[in-house]
Amino acid sequence: MQRKLCLALACIVMSFSVSAQKTSNDPEKEKWFMDLGLGMFIHWSVDAQLGAVISHSMAGASDEYLERFTKELPKTFNPHKFNPDDWAVLAKLAGMKYVVFTTKHHSGFCMWDTKTTPFNIMNTPFKKDATKAIFDAFRKQGIAIGIYFSPEDFNYLYQQHVPVGRMQLPQHFPEKNPGLMALDKAQLKELLSNYGKIDFIFFDGPAEGLKEYAWQLQPNIVVTRGQMNTPEQELPDSVLPGPWEACFTMGTDWQYKPTNDPQKSGTEMINMLIETRAKGGNLLLNVGPKPDGEIQIEQEALLRELALWQFANNEAVTGVRPWHMAKEGNVWFTRGADTSTVYAFVQGGKDWKYGERKDMVFHTLEGNAQTKVSILGYASQLVEYKENFDAGIYSQNTPVGLFISAVNGQRFYTDRKWPNPVVLKIEHVKFKPVVTSYHQSTIDGAK
Repeated sequence: MQRKLCLALACIVMSFSVSAQKTSNDPEKEKWFMDLGLGMFIHWSVDAQLGAVISHSMAGASDEYLERFTKELPKTFNPHKFNPDDWAVLAKLAGMKYVVFTTKHHSGFCMWDTKTTPFNIMNTPFKKDATKAIFDAFRKQGIAIGIYFSPEDFNYLYQQHVPVGRMQLPQHFPEKNPGLMALDKAQLKELLSNYGKIDFIFFDGPAEGLKEYAWQLQPNIVVTRGQMNTPEQELPDSVLPGPWEACFTMGTDWQYKPTNDPQKSGTEMINMLIETRAKGGNLLLNVGPKPDGEIQIEQEALLRELALWQFANNEAVTGVRPWHMAKEGNVWFTRGADTSTVYAFVQGGKDWKYGERKDMVFHTLEGNAQTKVSILGYASQLVEYKENFDAGIYSQNTPVGLFISAVNGQRFYTDRKWPNPVVLKIEHVKFKPVVTSYHQSTIDGAK
């Protein structure tokens, strides 16, 4: 009788734990995620040595190619210039609030000290746990930690004599491949047990059964891909209800690509960040470190241009939400935590040169006696080397919208040709709906 009672109680506990299994992110953690705005994506694995698309060259490859990939590449991977503290400081300067690192991409090569497979960074000449070093360095800079994890594993498929591909056969899905599911869970247990608090996890592939396991191991973890929209290399046409995250490369590829890889301009990246935030999303901007462990100079230079812009304007893209309208003309908007504060991103460069006064009318903004306008990073008092020059800001509410007159006095370049947007902070303002309907007279000749 007592044994039956114990069994019954055990069944009740088991059924309760199943029914209580977590199936979504915490709403408050998602709001926190939306506040961050900008993250650094890091794609780096053993095949960076070849300058090839990360992992995907294994899909459909011959046995000879797969054998060389899995056996030869680890023998030569030695990033002797690896200094994650440099990466983390650069990310912080660029205004990045979180990092997502490819702990295991589709190839199955593990960038941490794992006991689940010999195909890992400890079995290379480098012999160091890159994942731990990266997480330690970014935590020191106050940057939140994210894991990229591929549920697919080309090395495992190859070892099991399964044709290597992506989500084309039942064996490619962990839910339909018990061995693959067991491997993934063992690896997740290492990552979510041995590396401290992990803030985010990005499942690049079938997440069913794995995201629930991640929540079981770390209940406060935020699942991005696998639980929310994470568009790659494109932005939505309009504002999306949060949370969502856009993933972009600086060039044409995710991992280091030494040739045939034109990079975006700094202005393109800044405008991409602005548009993403105006539409309510986060931007996850990728770097592809070189095989020796350094961030390639072209990408470092672009991040430093972003850093200079962020140094003045970070408050306009961190902790913000979409305004009632994302854009008016060529000016994007975000809204501050104070719902009556709007940030307007006005194109600089040739559109608004250094030392010039610009008059603007925002038809969708309504001011009042308390309305205050300022330029982020600039006091609007003096323009360098100009005497008796009026650099003040003037604003007035009019029947057609809020009139603002301001001078661009930020000197960021010696030649005064800083090409990036100037940010107006407009406090105590309301949304002014645009009237698009009218009554057309029917009198003869009115048309």
